[in-house]
Amino acid sequence: MDWRDRIEMKPGVLCGKAVLAGTRLSVEHVVGLLAQGWPEADVLDAYPGLTRDDVLACLKYAAESVANEQLFPVEA
Repeated sequence: MDWRDRIEMKPGVLCGKAVLAGTRLSVEHVVGLLAQGWPEADVLDAYPGLTRDDVLACLKYAAESVANEQLFPVEA
C-alpha cells in the first residue's frame, strides 16, 4: 500500500498539512495519538471512519518524512 493513495496535502485544508484524503484529520494528529500510547484499536474506535490502512499510511508517511529529512550542522 502506498501512503500517497490515502494522504493528501491541499493549501485550503489545514494550511496544507498532510491529512487523510477527504478529511480534516491530520497525519500529525494520528501519529501523535499513537505516540501518546493510544492503542490502534482505540484510535479506530475514536474515529469510526478511519481504517487500519489509514493508520498505516500515516505511519509510512511519517517514516518516509523522517528518512528524507536533511540535516544542516549549526555551529554553537
